[in-house]
Formats: sequence, C-alpha cells, structure tokens
Amino acid sequence: MNGLAFIPQETIDYILDKANIVEVIAHYRPVISKGKTYKCVCPFHEDHDPSLSISQEKQIYHCFGCGAGGNVFTFLMNYENFTFQEAIKELAARANVDLPEMEYSAEHKKEADKKAILLEINKEAAKYFYYQLRQESGKIGYRYLAGRELSDETIKKFGLGFANKTSNDLTLYLRQKGYTDEQIIQAGLATADERYGVHDKFWNRVMFPIMDINHRAIGFGGRVMGDGNPKYLNSPETPVFDKSRNLYGLNLARTARKNNIILCEGYMDVISLHQAGFGQAVASLGTAFTAGQANLLRRYTENVLLAYDSDGAGTSAALRAIGILREVGLTGKIIDLKPYKDPDEFVKNLGPEAFQDRIDNAENSFMFEIRILERQFDLSDPEGKTKFHREIAKKLCQFTEEVERDNYTQAIADKYLMGYENLRKLIHSYASKTGLAKPIERPKSGIQQKNKPEESVRKNQRLLITWLTEEPYLYAKVKDFLSPSDFTDELYGKVAVKLFEGLGKTGFSPAGIISLFQEESEQREVAELFDTKLEMLSTKQEREKAFHDVLLKVKENSLEYYSGRLGSDVTAINQVIEGKKALENLKRTHISLQD
Repeated sequence: MNGLAFIPQETIDYILDKANIVEVIAHYRPVISKGKTYKCVCPFHEDHDPSLSISQEKQIYHCFGCGAGGNVFTFLMNYENFTFQEAIKELAARANVDLPEMEYSAEHKKEADKKAILLEINKEAAKYFYYQLRQESGKIGYRYLAGRELSDETIKKFGLGFANKTSNDLTLYLRQKGYTDEQIIQAGLATADERYGVHDKFWNRVMFPIMDINHRAIGFGGRVMGDGNPKYLNSPETPVFDKSRNLYGLNLARTARKNNIILCEGYMDVISLHQAGFGQAVASLGTAFTAGQANLLRRYTENVLLAYDSDGAGTSAALRAIGILREVGLTGKIIDLKPYKDPDEFVKNLGPEAFQDRIDNAENSFMFEIRILERQFDLSDPEGKTKFHREIAKKLCQFTEEVERDNYTQAIADKYLMGYENLRKLIHSYASKTGLAKPIERPKSGIQQKNKPEESVRKNQRLLITWLTEEPYLYAKVKDFLSPSDFTDELYGKVAVKLFEGLGKTGFSPAGIISLFQEESEQREVAELFDTKLEMLSTKQEREKAFHDVLLKVKENSLEYYSGRLGSDVTAINQVIEGKKALENLKRTHISLQD
C-alpha cells in the first residue's frame, strides 16, 4: 500500500502548467469566451448571470459574486471536496505525471489493508442486496419501495436492495468470494453466537447502502418487512463506519450546488426529496445529530435547513440540532412541514413547488426557539408574561456580537410588542448580573462609519499587484522604487516576495503562487489579488496617471507604516531612509505604459 509523499514545488508547478484551468472548469460548467478571460455560472453560489471569471493566462479563477477564487487545485478541492493531495493526484493522472511515493509503516500498512478489505466486503454486499431486490424472493421489498412511490431510477440511484428472509445468505455469498468469517463480522454484516454460529445481521429487510463522500459503501441501514423489531437496523461502528461523522446522502448532496443543505431524520425523507428535485437533502444515521456531523456540513454550506418531523419528538430534536449548528458557526432555519409529519409525506401530498415555498419561508432558528419557548408560559397572566420576557433576555445574551444581538433584540421586540428599550434594559440587567454579555450601546447618531483607512491601503496594494500581474514589463520600471516590504499587509507581502522573484526572472505563475498557501481563505484572497478590477480608462495618459497614483499611495503608506515603528528598530530606520529617497525620486519620475 503506497501513499503520496511530500510533493516538491517543481512537481506542483509542472502539473499546474499541464492542467488547463479553462478545460477543467468546462468539464463541470459551460464556459464562454469574453476577450482575454472566460466566464461561467459560478458553481459555488446560486448564480444566474456568469460571475466566475477564468484567466487562461494566469491559470486562476475568481468570482466577483461570492468571492470564490484560486487555481485549478482550489477549484477541484471546493467542487469535488478533494484534499490538496487528492486534487494533485487527480490532475497528475490527467497529465500522466508520476508522483513521488513512499511506503507506509508496517502498522499503518496493516490498518490501511484492513480498511480496504472491509470496503471491498461492503461493496460486494451492496451488489448482492441490489441483485436480490430484483429476484423472486425480493419482490416483497420491491413492492414496498414501489408503494412508497419510488421510481426505478431513484431505486438505482441510491442502490437500494433487499436482504432475504433466510439468515445466512449473505455470509455464504461472501465466504464464496474468499472472505473469512472474522472479516465479515468486522464489516458489521454478520454476528456470531453459540446457538446459530455465524449468521447475517440483516435479513428480511429493504436495504439502504450508506456511502461516504467518495461513493464507497461503508455501512447499511435496513427496514424490516412486516412487524418485526427493530423497525430500522443500522450497521454497527466499524473501522470504516463512524456514524457520528457521516451523513446519509451527503455523497450526492455535496455536488447539488445549492446554497443550503436540508437535514432530515430518515432515509426515506432524503430519498423522496432527491426524487422531488431537492438533491441537497441528507440525514443523520439512526442516531441524534452530532457535532462531528455539523462540522462535516460546514465543509459544504453555511446554511442548514432542518426538515425534522413536526411532532414533539421532532421539535425536541430540532432544538438540539440548532444548538449544535450554532456551536460550529452554521446558520439553521426550520422548514414548516405541517399539516404533514415528515418531508416524505409532504412532497407526496403537496408536491415540490409547495415544498420549495416552505424552504423560501423557512423560519429563523432563534425565532423558532422563542416560539417554542412561548408555549411554556401563560401570556395572559402578567407574571407568566414577565417570566417569558426574562427568558428571552437570557437567550439573547448568547449573542456575543453586539450587532447581531441588537438585530435580534429589535426583531423580538417587534414581534412580541415589548418595546426595544424595555427589552434592551432587561438584557443589560441580566447580563450585568451574570457577566454573560456586554450591554448593547446604540450609536448616538445614524451616521455609519466610513471605510477604515486600512482598507484603502489594502485596496491600493491589491491594485498594484494586479497592475504588475497584468503588465509584467512594468516591474523593470518600478523595481528601483518598490520592494516587497512596501506591501505592509502580511499576506500581500508574502505574495509580493514571490511575485517579484518571478518577475525578476522574466516569468512567474499566479496559479503557482496560490498553491503556496494552504488555507482556502488565503487562496481566495490571493486569487483576488491577481484579479482586482482595474478602472477602465480610455487614454494612455489617464492610465499612466492612475498607475503612478497607485504606486505613490503604496509608497506613501509604506513610509508612514515604518515611520510609526522607528523607535530603536534599525531595520525600520533604514526602511524609512530608503523609502524617503525612493518616494522623492518616484514623484519626479514619469513611468510610461505600452499602448
């Protein structure tokens, strides 16, 4: 068993050079040519007009709508949810590039081999169940699924199957494939006892294969035919199946390209919603929603819509899930399914359009919490009403950001006719006693603050990097006046070092520079650096003045920045001395641009 070793930057650059970003993106989205750049509908947010700009020359992409950006590695990592190494491996295979390999340790190899065998066993089991559903013995299962109004296409899409009534069919089949009883038991597909020996875990059940994000069967859920117990049975935890860190249907939902994910309670809810056109639906795996699952969702969306059962148990589960989502920084909303119990019943009775309307009008999770809280108090009684208001104030203290707390305070005050100031004072009083939050301080005037000076500084630095990227010949004309240290933003300074190195060698790759940064947020920002919108000016003189002005502003900020750090810092003193000389020379220098 081999794995990817450390990959030299030269190899990464070579793969970038071989991989045409326009062709890669065009594999997923129709691309149209717009002069020097290409455009397509952005796959990372709900986009109707093409807002994703692709530069074949720079081998980068940047969306002016949602801010997504990076190189071809970044695109695959975001679209396919690949790791960096998986993206490299994919592109290397396309370019016929051999990657360096290294041997795992003996212990690591043994564990990897074990997992590989368990995945193979699950794959064989999924194929076996799928086949049995279409045999005479599986007709009871097929009739059940047809009765649930599932089409053959949907049954095939989810790989649904059937476990026969006899209790050792699958075990015998897997033995014939060469697997040992111990391996079959480790895969969670069989159990052993003194009375029956080794026998199947699942029998007389419609089977739901559970896939990981790479479409590999890692476990199963089974729905019993008839009145047997338990009604639903799931695979136990195995080395390849961790219920708390997987979600049913996520392998399909992750590429739905919606701006949300719908979280359900049951497998049939997910399948029905997918069939109705809501391919972003997922469900937890027979257990309560966990923080691990919330963190998994966070990789794909910021907005989670809860489509839990509308009964009391579903409401309690939704309240618990809201808290978990909030802890990991996700926004939750509640889909109202009444008068039906679950999404499956809803779409079958009212149809997809009605469900989409419920999505569009999903309830804010905090407002949902307050509405459920209201049921505990008698609001016709002044004492009950006062207690309710105190509980609201207590819950509002959970918002540590003042703007957010202020917005919710205003919304609650409006809905429950409490009066903003009264509620604010109640929050202040409660927070002061418990230390849970700082009091909200409303501004004395409605005048909003202007953009901070730092943002103007950063904008000029972004513009200058884009100028030099767009017109590399300018570097030779400004290198005597400018250095990477003039880019005082830490990230911009790192980019400038690599950019100047490349320009000094008469060749550089924006896509290659992006690959030096591991965090997706940094890759986005670096992509924006290379693709900042320059002002469209009609004459050469106007363009020369605009460039000179940006250059001056960057130098002036640099001088101010290092002057403020003089003290006894010799480096800063030298930087200021050199900066003054360069700035004076720059003011007297005319920098011409090519037509």
